[in-house]
Amino acid sequence: MFFTYLRRELRRRRKAALVVASGLALGIALVIVVNSVSSGMGRAQDKVLESLYGLGTDMTVTKAATAPADGENERPRFRFDAQDDGSDEEQSTDRVMVQGFQTLSSSTVAKVAEQDGVSDAVGGLSLQVIKVSGQFTRGQFQQDGSGSAQQGGRGGEQPGGEVRGGGADFDVNNYSVYGTDVTEPALGPLTSSKITSGRTFKSSETDAEVAVVDSAYAKEKDLKVGSTVKIKTVEFEVVGIATADSGDAAANLYVPLKRAQSLSDSKDEVTTVYVQATDSQRIDSVKSAIQENISGTTVTTSADLADTVSGSLSTASSLATSVGRWLSVVVLIAAFLVAGLLTSSAVSRRVREFGTLKALGWRSGRVTRQVVGEAVVNGLVGGVLGIALGLAGAYAVTAVSPTLQAELGGGGGGGTGGPGGMGGGPMRQTASRTLEVALTAPVSVTTIGLAVGLAVAGGLIAGGFGGWRASRLRPADALRRVE
Repeated sequence: MFFTYLRRELRRRRKAALVVASGLALGIALVIVVNSVSSGMGRAQDKVLESLYGLGTDMTVTKAATAPADGENERPRFRFDAQDDGSDEEQSTDRVMVQGFQTLSSSTVAKVAEQDGVSDAVGGLSLQVIKVSGQFTRGQFQQDGSGSAQQGGRGGEQPGGEVRGGGADFDVNNYSVYGTDVTEPALGPLTSSKITSGRTFKSSETDAEVAVVDSAYAKEKDLKVGSTVKIKTVEFEVVGIATADSGDAAANLYVPLKRAQSLSDSKDEVTTVYVQATDSQRIDSVKSAIQENISGTTVTTSADLADTVSGSLSTASSLATSVGRWLSVVVLIAAFLVAGLLTSSAVSRRVREFGTLKALGWRSGRVTRQVVGEAVVNGLVGGVLGIALGLAGAYAVTAVSPTLQAELGGGGGGGTGGPGGMGGGPMRQTASRTLEVALTAPVSVTTIGLAVGLAVAGGLIAGGFGGWRASRLRPADALRRVE
């Protein structure tokens, strides 16, 4: 009887039911779109942070570089010898320097790993290589043709003339190298890149002369798997090409950590310790423990890095989390109120009907349940429409994939434009840079569940208004009223 009467009444009042369902649908659709866009913003920010940190890294430990003492010159010096045999052969020399931070002892990695709440820790060494190559060209002496002679310094006579031509032509190549612990492939800067050609390092290649090259640098220098790259006097074989997920690589070249330490005369030293916590809820306590037990270090978490992200990504994220969600709440409240008022108004127009039902023996509770049932069905219909509209909106955002810019400022970890320019990340060329990230709007099962819950809640609220109104009707008063 309940469902029969319910079906008949909904069919008889299709327009009113559609109005109530449409109002709820708009509110639910807005909630789905805003939640999906907010989730996409979170993924975009995570992608930016992974480009600085590496996948799975919760924090980094570094030590700020000290200012040079008065009169101390840190600029690299290059020296070339003149060729005694008169040849014009090309000469080259490399300077490999630690970049960005003071070095930490490799034992620091073990100390960090021993801290309570740390799941894993691995060290990395950030280097800058300046390669100067070129050649001297001897000038040619040309006699002036006058036949006159000039007095030499020791009383002898020299033919008149001058040296013309000659000089020096040298090229400066500047690139970054990152020493990676090949025994810990799941943690560190290389995890933010995907191997698109060749392979990554093997755990046995701790001291091997092999390298993984960033795809952009490989294209610029025409490198491929099997090519060789010479740093100082060591030739490294390219075993893999890596493409950064964010489009901006951590370094131009990656080599095994021991090899990087050897190149820079930094035996058993690192510039960055990458840390993975046992639980994301313990990151703050782990940070405090490291700072307390390992003095002189700077610990930078992903939350610290997120504070340095600005640009359209940050602005859009703020709008989505504040304005968007408040707008969703306001629209939902308005939709619930409209649904409740419309349902209550419909009850007012059905006074004679409910009065007759009460006169036939229906109790107030049964009338209330009937009204609430109709409202819940309207809410579910609105939920289905809202989910469809929300999914369509989220799909449209993902299909368009608007590009957002993330501006990353320097100085996050006390460094001076070193690795990442962000306090702990791997090598970057500048202390401030801009990344472009495509926005998506993924819809999760949780969001769908929220939409269904809102639909039911909207129906119950609307039914509550109407049911309360219907339960107060008295049969005699109802039958005296004319519709």
